[in-house]
Amino acid sequence: MTPTDRPNTPSGTYVPINLAAKLALIHDRWQPRVVAEMNDYQFKIVKIEGDFVWHDHPDTDETFIVLEGELRIDFRDGAVHLSQGEMFVVPKGKEHKPFAQKEVKLMLIEPRGVQNTGREPNERTARNDVWI
Repeated sequence: MTPTDRPNTPSGTYVPINLAAKLALIHDRWQPRVVAEMNDYQFKIVKIEGDFVWHDHPDTDETFIVLEGELRIDFRDGAVHLSQGEMFVVPKGKEHKPFAQKEVKLMLIEPRGVQNTGREPNERTARNDVWI
């Protein structure tokens, strides 16, 4: 997809991406939406609440940036707690499970095509390459 093919990007214009406005369009949880690409990496926003599934990404790191709320990422040997304005990079192959007591608004950065639930599809697997 080229920059002129992307939603909300008229050809020949320079338009900033308003993350708050994009997040306001999201009414479900655990369904990441792409807002931008840089090389082969996608910037995704998502609303989450509750528990996710244990998973890993064997071939890539995954970056979590908390835009609003508080996120805990569990690991088999501990956890990391993130607040608004904080980020964490989960190393490739590291099994993890995000959790949010209350709704959290996140940005995820990962290569195009990465399945959100890791190697095995399940009830939380989201469609890839959904732009907003």
